[in-house]
Amino acid sequence: MSNWANPFIEQRADPFILLHDGWYYFIASVPEYDRLEIRRASSLEALPQANPVVVWRKHESGPMSELIWAPELHVIEGKWYIYFAAAHTKAFDSLGMFQHRMFALECADADPLTGRWVEKGQVKTQFDTFCLDATTFNHQGRQWYLWAQKSPHIPGNSNIYLAEMDTPWSIKGEPVMLSKPEHEWECRGFLVNEGPAVITHGEKLFVSYSASATDENYCIGLLWIDMAADPTKAENWHKSPQPVFTTSYENKQYGPGHNSFTRTKDGEDVLVYHARNYTEIEGDPLYDPNRHTRLKIISWSDDGIPVFGVPPADSHRIKSYGLS
Repeated sequence: MSNWANPFIEQRADPFILLHDGWYYFIASVPEYDRLEIRRASSLEALPQANPVVVWRKHESGPMSELIWAPELHVIEGKWYIYFAAAHTKAFDSLGMFQHRMFALECADADPLTGRWVEKGQVKTQFDTFCLDATTFNHQGRQWYLWAQKSPHIPGNSNIYLAEMDTPWSIKGEPVMLSKPEHEWECRGFLVNEGPAVITHGEKLFVSYSASATDENYCIGLLWIDMAADPTKAENWHKSPQPVFTTSYENKQYGPGHNSFTRTKDGEDVLVYHARNYTEIEGDPLYDPNRHTRLKIISWSDDGIPVFGVPPADSHRIKSYGLS
């Protein structure tokens, strides 16, 4: 059983870890929301000490000039891709929401840390509205795009949508909505479903997602579908009526969420997520930098459902960053 320090990497929210060709790649939101950086190591344990390499910086103006959020690193047909959300302003729109759209970068070189990254533009969807937290996965021989977006027709901030990809930076067909905020635990502070992540086990494909405001109310929900079922049919998806990973007041872990999944070299499934260790947040929680990256092994029930358990307590004293 692995025994990682908790927090694993400090001041990195929305963490994503990719295991590719024996190497672990880490990418996440930085507190300044101004750049994309990747670090690489031969083991999970070495990632915190790995040197972050900046591969892209925000523009001076325009649609990719503010609030660079939630990047993910993927490999599709031998090329590297980074998906991220960005806005042209920090101001809210008329609905009182940020103005993010989703964008893609491509690197055709072997090494994503030293290779040339090319901007492929906005990933456009069915609505020209606030959207973020894109991920991608291959399933049933097709590449899929999974993300969170505001619908003009549904109250709240964001729902979870799925569509087949036409290229690694475009979708085709009509997106299907997999989930919207409907339970009480998805509607605390804000009506939010965001940060989807994919993991498969046995004959099921699972999508975890985060819900509610990004303070101590933040938590993880779960969707699933049979591997052989048509993912474009909303009725084939199932949704847990309760969250699967929530704040632990006993362990002083608050707002666990925006997760991804990776694996140890021994094949154990690892939950990668962020959480704070305090609740006294001044101002907008998004501008509080101390959502630290954390890791936790997940197990599987006898009927093949992931068991997330409880966020473990900090395993060493972290720096205070000026907080008491």
